[in-house]
Amino acid sequence: MSLVLVERPADHVALVKLNRPDALNALDLPTRQALVGAFRELSVDNDVRCIVVTGDERAFAAGADLKEMSTMRPRDWLAIGVRQLWKVISDCPHPVIAAVNGFALGGGCELAMHTDIIIAGENATFGQPEVKVGIMAGGGGTQRLARAVGKYKAMKMLLTGEFIDGREAFNMGLASEVVPDDQVLERALELATKIAALPPLAVRFTKETVMAGADAALDTGLLLERRAMEFLFDTDDQTEGMQAFVEKRKPQFKGE
Repeated sequence: MSLVLVERPADHVALVKLNRPDALNALDLPTRQALVGAFRELSVDNDVRCIVVTGDERAFAAGADLKEMSTMRPRDWLAIGVRQLWKVISDCPHPVIAAVNGFALGGGCELAMHTDIIIAGENATFGQPEVKVGIMAGGGGTQRLARAVGKYKAMKMLLTGEFIDGREAFNMGLASEVVPDDQVLERALELATKIAALPPLAVRFTKETVMAGADAALDTGLLLERRAMEFLFDTDDQTEGMQAFVEKRKPQFKGE
């Protein structure tokens, strides 16, 4: 059985599905490696313009596999290179949308936070419960969560291990949208299709500039933005987009 399934549900859109339903899509090492392998391939696929990552109706990903982790020592973590596994996802040049139903706990919540847009079901369950088993968030949870929702809301989740539902995640800024559970994947694919129809270079430079400027000084971020915007005026898609607007027709973008 493939631990990660990759589908092409629409033009220029890839769907990455975690496929460990009996374990609530828990992220054991083989699943992490399969997920990274899928992202490595999609990152260099010029036909892909947007990626949706999801699980199933019961779980997006219910955290790390505690049975696997229970006997691990520091040298084991070093040998695995977990940070590098996460980095492949965070460095993906294409926009990535998380479609979250059910549990998104621990590593599952961190996986969602590695994406660019999170569509949450009303009954989705987010949390960083690692403290309850004697460890702490180790896949970026302490840093990404605080940046997403602020110190005080993040501290409450990280120090208590308490869960929040999709509506609360949206209200605190952890989710981009909250929709009925049966509409999560549909809405994520709708957004992915919309993004994939836009000029690929403009989309890519927008993501790149936001990410590069997030922890930079404002003046540095503005410089990155200005340079990227100037570069886009030398692309065929910019010419096509503006001509199509003037001529009142649908543009045909090629990523050039």
